[in-house]
Amino acid sequence: MRHFGHVAPEVRKRLFFREPCVFTPDSPARLLSVALGATLYSPATRPRLADDVLKQAARGVVSMVLCLEDSIDDADVGPGEENLVRQLSALAALPDADPPLLFIRVRTPEQIPDLVRRLGPAVRLLSGFVLPKFTEERGIPFLEALATAEAESGRRLFAMPVLESPELLYRESRVETLEGISRAIDKYRDRVLALRLGVTDFCSSYGLRRGPDMTAYDVQIVASVIADVVNMLGRADGTGFTVTGPVWEYFRVQERMFKPLLRQSPFLEVQAAELREKLIEHAMDGLLREISLDHANGLLGKTCIHPSHVLPVHALSVVSHEEFTDAQDILRPERGGGGVLRSAYTNKMNEVKPHRAWAERTLLRAEVFGVANQDIGFVELLAAGLPA
Repeated sequence: MRHFGHVAPEVRKRLFFREPCVFTPDSPARLLSVALGATLYSPATRPRLADDVLKQAARGVVSMVLCLEDSIDDADVGPGEENLVRQLSALAALPDADPPLLFIRVRTPEQIPDLVRRLGPAVRLLSGFVLPKFTEERGIPFLEALATAEAESGRRLFAMPVLESPELLYRESRVETLEGISRAIDKYRDRVLALRLGVTDFCSSYGLRRGPDMTAYDVQIVASVIADVVNMLGRADGTGFTVTGPVWEYFRVQERMFKPLLRQSPFLEVQAAELREKLIEHAMDGLLREISLDHANGLLGKTCIHPSHVLPVHALSVVSHEEFTDAQDILRPERGGGGVLRSAYTNKMNEVKPHRAWAERTLLRAEVFGVANQDIGFVELLAAGLPA
């Protein structure tokens, strides 16, 4: 699989200075944690779940979570498990199936080894589990269960803890909770692929809900938690983890509403500025701003609950030619001693030592999402990724 792999090769050649790399569920964890991109959630109770998975893969989704937790009723957990096992087994029986990275969001630690046993050979389709309301006390049993299931199945399985508990939100317990989470995930570092933020749960603790014109960063209580999570768990010194962006709840804007604007020519006879205004009029602006702020605050990828969110996340994750050029210049071997240099675009200062970690992260993102050609921006990438 690869990002923008659903786009025709000749179109990718037009879009990319360097195309996104190919990866598999067996690729190194460092690569996969970046490659998650827009992780699309789906209730495990969907009667045509296998078909849905393949449909979304064909539209550019590279990671999905099949949810047995908050997205379904308590009474539907048992039937949801049965449906999940049945659907994944059917998917595994298809010889040419090429699903995304698949994760199961569970409610209890006991579900992990139980589901792995029930899946049998179909476990080869599974990349891991999403662990809800993660703290040190509640999280360790999940991680132990994951280790047991992995040993029994012989399949590498990753954990994606969700940071969403009230203890993490409340100021008086936040640092202690983060320190505990850090101890737990460091003990199982090789199996923790990424940390996910449960912003909806944070808001619920105070009876809040952000509107479509506001980002998570406009809600100061939430913004403070994101900052502290990145501060303690997302450092670029080798101790940190990939932290993914929070869910965007609104999906009033659907592809069919703006697809005609993007289809007037293969590469947009419509002016980009005019098209952006049209997208903003259709309430895309909040999502686009939040994705940009995710990146600015050290988050990568995003939890998504609607397919229309996937392409904007991926399009804004592509590295620009300017970013790529700066990162390459900073990391040239002859720059090892430090110093300051003018960027190739002659519009900024690149300071080698302070910008090194940024450059390393940028080149990893470039490997996964590709590098856009000089004349290609977000709108062209979004247009090319829309289904025909």
